[in-house]
Amino acid sequence: MKQIEVQILQQSYLLSCPEGHESRLLDAVERVDTAMTRIRDAGKVRARERIAVLAALNLAYALEQRPAQPSGAGAASASGTSSSADLGALVQRIDRALGDDGRLL
Repeated sequence: MKQIEVQILQQSYLLSCPEGHESRLLDAVERVDTAMTRIRDAGKVRARERIAVLAALNLAYALEQRPAQPSGAGAASASGTSSSADLGALVQRIDRALGDDGRLL
């Protein structure tokens, strides 16, 4: 197992990665960093934990919007369906749960 140091939202992380999968991991890191940076730069969210949750939700939603793949070609959601209303309700629940935690980046 190889270890790779990466930067996400200007913070360093040391990640383990199977040999030969470094480029896939670095692509994933780039997607996460880009998503988190966009949220932070929008200026409405300041807490790193909230930025991470919103970025994860955005990335998960984008995956749900992909065309269905043949069986065995990719992961499917547990329910098989998702709607923007469901996602919006989930975001609101997370927003209420996190509240104003007072932590700034």
